[in-house]
Amino acid sequence: MNTPLATHARPATNAPPGTNALEVRGLTKSFGGLRVTHAVELAVADGERRLIIGPNGAGKTTLFNLIAGELRPDSGSIALFGNDITRLPTRRRAHLGLARTYQIITLFPGETLLRNVTLALLGLSPLRWNPIVRLDRQTGLVEQARGALQRVGLDHLAMRPVAQTSYGERRRVEIAMALVQAPKVLLLDEPFAGLSVDERRDVLALIAGIPRDVTIVMIEHDMDVALEFAERITVLHFGEVIVEGTRSEVVDHPRTREIYLGAA
Repeated sequence: MNTPLATHARPATNAPPGTNALEVRGLTKSFGGLRVTHAVELAVADGERRLIIGPNGAGKTTLFNLIAGELRPDSGSIALFGNDITRLPTRRRAHLGLARTYQIITLFPGETLLRNVTLALLGLSPLRWNPIVRLDRQTGLVEQARGALQRVGLDHLAMRPVAQTSYGERRRVEIAMALVQAPKVLLLDEPFAGLSVDERRDVLALIAGIPRDVTIVMIEHDMDVALEFAERITVLHFGEVIVEGTRSEVVDHPRTREIYLGAA
């Protein structure tokens, strides 16, 4: 599970020392009359492990969708290593080093694990514009994809269709697809959702082994696992940041116990 991940060259940040990896300012999004995020402020340092928690409907996944470019904010800004990416399309953000996983697994079930990961790499390659490209002949991409599967402990299942794998294995494939893109900032949307105790332990070890040159922001409901991972925690409630700080500061805060943990 600790084999080095072979990937394409990581994009240079060209950011001054001390620049935050990810900075969100005043981010607001509404759907009709429903306000989903409101003036969200988030500053994540380079190499940090940040956890975002909150009850259902707090706006956590919407925040990730805004950061990844899958939604346009009504107002506010998003910066990646000091570069404003607020209006950039999703594919441009990926080229700048932003990758994510999804709460609902988004894989091609009829394709092999290897092909799913290779397709993730193809999305960053000029070959994606070639309608007749033969992926099996793109040896460089295929070897990188194999390296990613090895990194998550699934190289022995490379040729198995996704439909014939366990839920936990599919979660790891998604992480491999994100890591193979050589991200500088990785957004993990509930990576432990639906996993058994043993699978959670394995995925946590995988995430903990990601090098510090990758900044990680994670949404998670499993507090026992998530708190072990996090260095700083942001609590969302009805689309607003209500508490932020270290693990002990957030866990001990009365608003956290009231709103997220259900204590009076």
